[in-house]
Amino acid sequence: MTPWVTRLLLANGAMFLLTNAFPMVAWALALVPGLILIRPWTVVTYMFLHADLWHLLFNMLGLYFFGPRLEGRLGSRRFLALYLVSGIAGALLSVFTPRSAIVGASGALFGVYYGFAHFWPRDRILVWGVIPVEARVLVIIMTVLALYGGMTGGGGVAHLAHLGGFLGGFLYLRLSERYGPAARFRARIEPSGKASVGDLARWRSIQPNAMHPVNRGEYDRVMQKITDEGVGNLTPSERAFLDRFSAA
Repeated sequence: MTPWVTRLLLANGAMFLLTNAFPMVAWALALVPGLILIRPWTVVTYMFLHADLWHLLFNMLGLYFFGPRLEGRLGSRRFLALYLVSGIAGALLSVFTPRSAIVGASGALFGVYYGFAHFWPRDRILVWGVIPVEARVLVIIMTVLALYGGMTGGGGVAHLAHLGGFLGGFLYLRLSERYGPAARFRARIEPSGKASVGDLARWRSIQPNAMHPVNRGEYDRVMQKITDEGVGNLTPSERAFLDRFSAA
């Protein structure tokens, strides 16, 4: 487990117990899109509420399975930002259903699902534990279903919040890659894409045994890629990953 995945799991569980003991708290924190200007805090608080135990368990399982690897790749601060941005985007897109009362972490989690597919598009996900589907294909299917559900308004599901979560995750990662740490690192490397001797020395000085197992696995993979393919084939995100963990 990674730090923010653990904290989010605990926060959602605690809020479920609290709102079951005091139902009026759920009403005060639930999102009603038409009342966003009057209740602006609900664009964040609705992510920590769930309609019932199954709703909570389904969302938390998604966070448990997909969150740690993504947090390891992005770093805790950027992972939390992705989660919150996706959830807020889901809330904002829900203005097209102004009278609905919306609860659940699904919008934030759809951003996490997109982030997972963004970095590991060919990883196979077992739908219902049986059907293998590539992550990128699963995201496309889920987006189409969210679009269809949003247009038809069926099933009592916040499809627009799901779609907004995808959109928020997409925009956050694209802007982060263009203006964030990876982009700043790319500006520092040589135009040829080669790393300096100092860069390679810093990267090799990283102590993988002191890293979280998720980060250690990613470090081993990237360093093996340098050995097999050369540093010129590293992506900006891979370079930024090494830079983040290397000594200044």
